Amino acid sequence: MALQVREKSGARRIRKTLTVLRSAEDLYGYWRDFEHLPQFMDHVESVTVLDDKRSHWVAKAPLGQTVEWDAEIHEERTNEYITWRSLSGSQVEHSGEVRFRPASGDRGTEVSVMIRYVPPGGRVGATIAKLFGEEPSQQLDEDLYRFKQIMEAGRIPTIAGQPHGQRQFLAAAMQRMET
Repeated sequence: MALQVREKSGARRIRKTLTVLRSAEDLYGYWRDFEHLPQFMDHVESVTVLDDKRSHWVAKAPLGQTVEWDAEIHEERTNEYITWRSLSGSQVEHSGEVRFRPASGDRGTEVSVMIRYVPPGGRVGATIAKLFGEEPSQQLDEDLYRFKQIMEAGRIPTIAGQPHGQRQFLAAAMQRMET
C-alpha cells in the first residue's frame, strides 16, 4: 500500500531503488532497528527510539547546523515495507516509505525508498542545501549505496590508511634521493 500524502506548495518527492544481495527479512530487520540508520545515513547524527512507533531524529543541515524531528511509523508490514511521517511541530516536515521486494532471477531484494519533504527555508533553503551536498536526493543515493555495502560486505569499504598512488610514488622517489 502506497503512502498517500497531501502535497503542499514547495514539497518535493524523491524515489530511489537498488538491489541488495540479501533477503528481504535481513534487510527489513536491519532497517527496522532505526538506531542502525546513522551507520549508513551520513547526514543522520542519531536516531533515538522512543517506543514501538515513534523515534527522535537529529540530522546535519547546511552551514554546520542540525535539525531535529520526531517521526512515527504510519504503517508497516514485516519484511515488506515501512511508512513514516514526521510529527506535528517538527523542524522538518517529511514522510516516506521503504519497500523490500524480491529481485527477479533470485538476485536478492529490491530496496525502494520514497521520501516526500518540505525543504526547511523553502526554495532558498533547498538551493543552499544542494550547494553544500545536503540535498536529500543527493544524500539518498549515497545512503542506499552504503546500506548495500553494509548488508553485502558487512562494512563500508574505505581507503583510509591506504597508500595513495601518486603520493606513495613521490615519497618513494624522495627516499631514493636522500640515500
